[in-house]
Amino acid sequence: MAINNFSDHTLLTHDQHDDKHQGAVTHPIYQNSLFTFDTVEDYEKARETLVDSYLYTRGNNPTVKILEERIAALEKGEQARCFASGMAAISSAILSTVQSGDHIICVDQAYGPTREFLSEYLTKFNIHTSFVDGSSIEEIKDAAQHNTKLIYLESPTSLLFELQDLTACVSFAKEIGAKTIIDNSWATPIFQKPLLMGVDLVVHSLTKYMSGHSDVVAGVIVGSKELIYSINKNEHLLLGGILSPQNASLILRGMRTLAIRMEQHQKSAFEIANFLEEQPFITKVNFPGLPSNPFHSLAKKQMSGFGSLLSFETALPYEVVREMVNSLRLFRIGVSWGGYESLATLHRKNDSNTPVVRLYIGLENPEEIKADLTAAFQVLVQEQSLG
Repeated sequence: MAINNFSDHTLLTHDQHDDKHQGAVTHPIYQNSLFTFDTVEDYEKARETLVDSYLYTRGNNPTVKILEERIAALEKGEQARCFASGMAAISSAILSTVQSGDHIICVDQAYGPTREFLSEYLTKFNIHTSFVDGSSIEEIKDAAQHNTKLIYLESPTSLLFELQDLTACVSFAKEIGAKTIIDNSWATPIFQKPLLMGVDLVVHSLTKYMSGHSDVVAGVIVGSKELIYSINKNEHLLLGGILSPQNASLILRGMRTLAIRMEQHQKSAFEIANFLEEQPFITKVNFPGLPSNPFHSLAKKQMSGFGSLLSFETALPYEVVREMVNSLRLFRIGVSWGGYESLATLHRKNDSNTPVVRLYIGLENPEEIKADLTAAFQVLVQEQSLG
């Protein structure tokens, strides 16, 4: 059976018997910088087929390659290319689609470093970006210019969890001759497959759910052979942000449990989101899995499940909410997400003084997570009574 015909669960956990590696259950780590050849003729042939040959690990490595093949199959893409970080993948994907004088449309709630790369770094190459409310296809259309070559999406976004209508965005991009890129880190290919909706390139921070153990920094781009071939020849080889074989092996190990981890993350997220909706001082829970969420219908249309990163808003003073976050015991305070540990961060909504608490629900017992939140919420009650 072809690898693409397996279900996601089987694709992630099953390998065929491999005589080449003596039937090793785990794929070996090729921790080498270069590959040698019997003859000059073999070497010259490898140079001619650089994308598909093993010559130097900056180009291809067998351990990284097996990871790329697995991710491509999971995303229903033709090829994938791994990078040393999520930002290396994101910046390379963007650079592969634009040139000096071009214009980009990006959702205004996209990942912070992505917005910084677009709004600050690319301007020195005369590439400019319009940031729009991605929840409105009309705003995206209104932002288009004669030189718009890319629409950059992140659905859901990672603080307020806003969605974009991917089918509508793809249709409009094709209409104006632009490419589409989406950051699919939140949903993972377990719960969303944007390539099947016509998106050109999918990027992931493999640091997050894909590796799942908070011990790797990595990224990936998935798409057609044509687009990935171009990225490999240019942005990957020339910028050199390659993924190490050791880290590729760690991600392969983590991905074995991706499907079952995502099921548990989703289950716990629903429990916590419903619990948060019951709290009187919380004005809004940002989680598209909730029927009350304004993006719920669209989420059900283009996603098959939900991640466990969510946030809530409150009208209470920022300083009071900060004390509540500080009192959490099962939530460690830190950036990133996607590992086994629950995390919390405190933000200001749209640079205002409105506090937004982002919670990543890890693999701890959800009843104990709710108990921890309940205890922390007592801090709010005490602070209010003292006030």
